[in-house]
Amino acid sequence: MTSTPPLDDEDAERLRACVADGGVAVFPTDTVYGVCCDVDDAEAAQRLYRLKGRPAARPAAVMFFALEHALQALPELSAFERGALEAMLPGPVTVLLENRSARFLDACRTDPATVGLRVPWLPESLHALCAIAEPVMQSSANISGQADARTLADVPASLREGADLVLDGGTLPGTPSTVVDLRDYEQSGAWHVLREGALATTAVGALLEAAR
Repeated sequence: MTSTPPLDDEDAERLRACVADGGVAVFPTDTVYGVCCDVDDAEAAQRLYRLKGRPAARPAAVMFFALEHALQALPELSAFERGALEAMLPGPVTVLLENRSARFLDACRTDPATVGLRVPWLPESLHALCAIAEPVMQSSANISGQADARTLADVPASLREGADLVLDGGTLPGTPSTVVDLRDYEQSGAWHVLREGALATTAVGALLEAAR
């Protein structure tokens, strides 16, 4: 049995160029396989949703491959919010934030007041992707409502064949990200786990407590 070689700088550039050219790509993350496109390309987003069979009103995450790029792109964040993000990210979480500057509306869909932020913790085998500075619109590489993909073979054939680029990252952990709602965090310090996934709720609480 041969192991999958790590992604390299050429792979990262292929992904960046595919997204910049309006393409849809299947790629590995720190949790499950994802599918992505340009976060500001409505036509590419429509293709992504069609390939997944995802309901048009359901939002997608905005993924940055490095935390510094995310923080630079969101200057409206308070020091309190930045501290919370720095405590949890990069990591296997999707963070819901108040979208004060109305950014990334194609990903927000019917809830423009909320943006879902994702910054994966990429292992050494995927670390080349950290060179990508631009954000992508991202969702899991599955048919909506079906099982998440731990291996490339688990990604539905229709999605792989419909994508413009497919990157193989080998076998992934297979548990999706934990969804943490921080929309009330600035005002009251309140947070909520809407979906427990790869990071336990108790771990979320410990990280946020340490950041205070």
